[in-house]
Amino acid sequence: MKISIITVSFNSEKTIKDTIESVLSQTYNNIEYLIIDANSSDATIKIINSFGNKIDYFISESDNGIYDGMNKGIKQASGDVIGILNSDDIYENNYIIEEVVTSFLNNEKDILYGDLVYIDSKSNNLIRYWKSGFYNRKLLRMGWMLPHPTLFVRRDIYMKYGYYSDKLKSAADYEMMIRLLYKHECSAYYLAKVMVKMKTGGYSNKSIFNRIRGNKEDVMAWKLNGYSPSFLLRLYKPLTKVKQFLNRP
Repeated sequence: MKISIITVSFNSEKTIKDTIESVLSQTYNNIEYLIIDANSSDATIKIINSFGNKIDYFISESDNGIYDGMNKGIKQASGDVIGILNSDDIYENNYIIEEVVTSFLNNEKDILYGDLVYIDSKSNNLIRYWKSGFYNRKLLRMGWMLPHPTLFVRRDIYMKYGYYSDKLKSAADYEMMIRLLYKHECSAYYLAKVMVKMKTGGYSNKSIFNRIRGNKEDVMAWKLNGYSPSFLLRLYKPLTKVKQFLNRP
């Protein structure tokens, strides 16, 4: 089984090296690694180029946002399964992709996901623990969401059900989960372990304005799929984030 991993970057000179090394150090050897850069103006491109042909595909050009970059990567990817690792994230250990492959082979599911921890970008101290839990259709209706950097999807599922929406700026990953899990009822496997470490400062969490826009986009994500969002959505989704500060692996 071939695994394609996509990293989308923009001015990521402080973190991109760790992200790349996290992928290249995986013990599973049938990995295709693609980096889609949005025309960075700092040292990001220089750092990426320093890895030479260890990167299977690299392009740097202007785009229409992070999800546009993801879509470019998906269209270019040739693996059986596709994962997306952000340019400031790293895998928990060197065996994660081996476990992903084993789980796909043993369970024959459409998608796979796991748990994620947020760490302080300077101290590496644990900030939040995102324990996904098993997929529940009713909870998704109320705002449950799996951590996008832990999501692995069979390539033919993307080909069948489409790419990330260009109508959303910060919730296209949430919309994708609604589309795949709720609308089309794709089968999912929960790998019950921490798969990814994310450094604090994700796009949708950077400011109050972005959080407000994110809440509005959560509602739009349901409407794009032909559903009216649950009245509990605006309450339940923020509460799950509060719980992440209290949980520990």
